[in-house]
Amino acid sequence: MSDMITADLVDLDLSADTKEAAARALAERMVALGRVTDLDGFLADVAAREAQMPTGLDGGIGIPHCRSEHVTEPTLAFGRSAAGIDFGAADGPADLIFLIAAPAGADDAHLTILSSLARQLMNAEFTDALRSAGDAAAAAALIRGDEPAATGSEDSAAASGAASADAAAGSTAPAPGASVEDASAPASGAPAADERPFRIVAVTSCPTGIAHTYMAAESLENAGREAGVEVTVETQGSAGFTRLDPAVIAAADAVIFAHDVPVREKERFAGKPTVDVGVKAGINRPGDLITEVRGKAERGEVTAGAAPGTPVERAGESGEGYGTKLRKWLMSGVSYMVPFVAAGGLLIALGFAIGGYKIKSAPSVMDHFVWTQTDSWAALMFQIGAVAFGFLVPVLAGYIAYGMADRPGLVPGFVGGMIASTINAGFLGGLVAGLLAGGVVMAIQKINIPAVLRGIMPVVVIPLISSAIVGFLMFVVVGKPIASAQKGMTDWLNGLSGSNAILLGLLLGLMMCFDLGGPVNKVAYTFATAGIAVSNPSDSAMKIMAAVMAAGMVPPLAMALATTVRGKLFTETERENGKAAWVLGASFISEGAIPFAAADPLRVIPSSMVGGAITGALSMAFGATLRAPHGGIFVVPLIGNAFLYLIAIAVGVCVSTTLVVFLKGMRKPAPGAAQPGTTDDTSTATAQAKQPVAA
Repeated sequence: MSDMITADLVDLDLSADTKEAAARALAERMVALGRVTDLDGFLADVAAREAQMPTGLDGGIGIPHCRSEHVTEPTLAFGRSAAGIDFGAADGPADLIFLIAAPAGADDAHLTILSSLARQLMNAEFTDALRSAGDAAAAAALIRGDEPAATGSEDSAAASGAASADAAAGSTAPAPGASVEDASAPASGAPAADERPFRIVAVTSCPTGIAHTYMAAESLENAGREAGVEVTVETQGSAGFTRLDPAVIAAADAVIFAHDVPVREKERFAGKPTVDVGVKAGINRPGDLITEVRGKAERGEVTAGAAPGTPVERAGESGEGYGTKLRKWLMSGVSYMVPFVAAGGLLIALGFAIGGYKIKSAPSVMDHFVWTQTDSWAALMFQIGAVAFGFLVPVLAGYIAYGMADRPGLVPGFVGGMIASTINAGFLGGLVAGLLAGGVVMAIQKINIPAVLRGIMPVVVIPLISSAIVGFLMFVVVGKPIASAQKGMTDWLNGLSGSNAILLGLLLGLMMCFDLGGPVNKVAYTFATAGIAVSNPSDSAMKIMAAVMAAGMVPPLAMALATTVRGKLFTETERENGKAAWVLGASFISEGAIPFAAADPLRVIPSSMVGGAITGALSMAFGATLRAPHGGIFVVPLIGNAFLYLIAIAVGVCVSTTLVVFLKGMRKPAPGAAQPGTTDDTSTATAQAKQPVAA
């Protein structure tokens, strides 16, 4: 903190009467010291941050702050106003104003210092000392931590200790040899020494991750100590965050979210009593939040199981093997790529459906578009879809790198992916580019960088060096071999016919039904979509896409049919899920079968795989083609040999239904167990508890 604030950055007689004037007065001091290069540009960034959320806090504090490219080094200016300045706090004007300026690429060390200040602002002794400071040098020393907040005599310190003791409701000084726990046990809300305290985990976050994030954390921790509650906080600043130990989360009795940006990996906290509020509530009324969440815990109110976050949000957790991490990195790229595939593919398919295959040769709609001509609209959809498809490989590579190295991996990942597209290295090139980009950034991040360069690392140094390295490797070293491999695979697919094509359809069908939307399913789906992600896909690629979608529809449709024809073999909850599975299956959402597979995997998954394999093989044998990457029965008009295609799906569904009914019919219930299909409350509640939420 010593280099962040000096006496020159302190104004104990701030005369400004508006928050804008106060920010300008303090910023001018930064400009005079060379800490800010463009006064108006910096103030515009401060105003933009203020527009997101007022920075006034209860207790007479204003903390305007921002990250800005006009800041050369982390700087803190302090002003004290006798009249008070309105910063939007509920309890009135602020007399203590802290202007925090962070460079656009402020590193973790700088943010740690700023977070330390934010936590100090929750300390009444600290703010009281600032209000009584006699000169600028003393105030700067207090903020830096060179002088303790309690600057009085020993008598003053003793009085402070006595006041703290009086504040503990009915507490008495411990007897010689007594533990701290023994002394504090009688305090209001505190547990006895032999009782486990109520445990809360909390997440705090704000748009810039500089001040409010850490102030809310400090406020919640202080309130927890006063209430005899154990509070553990995860601060999710914009520069990243350190995950709470899963064991701490598992042992927690309740959760508090105090945030103004989305909580990352929120699914980790599912299934517990939860209070979800803005970050300022965490600062201003932490005691109320603790009381509220304890009440929810006493009433047994818990949050529903959340859908898993994207793979990039789950990647890289401690204790995972390299193989698991690699799978998550690859899946992170695929998960972000799939929406581009769906949007682009469906638009292209609609363009073909309306304007015919000649539409791919239509002139640009920028040069020729007639509102009343069908062909113009078809060309528009085709050309928009083609642009969307152009993002597939860069997005794949960029988010693989993101999964490995977080935000710094995006730039080299996108650059490497775009190079892969340029040199016709395709899908394989995107995979390699993403892994290279993430690996390069991770290696750079391990280098011990001088403090003077840390501020520019994320926005200048890492993107520059990593992009240059990845670009060199893709253009000069690995690009040509990958492009050759991509061409070889494409030629092989184009040459598939007869029994080879049928075997490929059978294999893809098995993969689509193995884990119902999981990694194996996504590998098969990505393989298929990669083949049609060009403006003129081969006939073989469209056959593969048709086989994959047909097989993926089988499991939920089969479970829906089975619950209809032999409902007594299923619980009441499963029969209700079966109604939804009709729609999910028809829409090509394989996850519709997950509730059935989770409850009875040894019967449901093999049955689904057999039916899916037969459907995939039949689709290939019938020569069905599909230009759209998604849509289920809703894109039947875009399918080649549509009647036979539907026959293939119907056969697979009937096979899976027959198998699952047969296998479930052989099951012998345990003695005394309620029969499936009964309305026994206990069995139904148990079944419901076991059912995951379908994706």
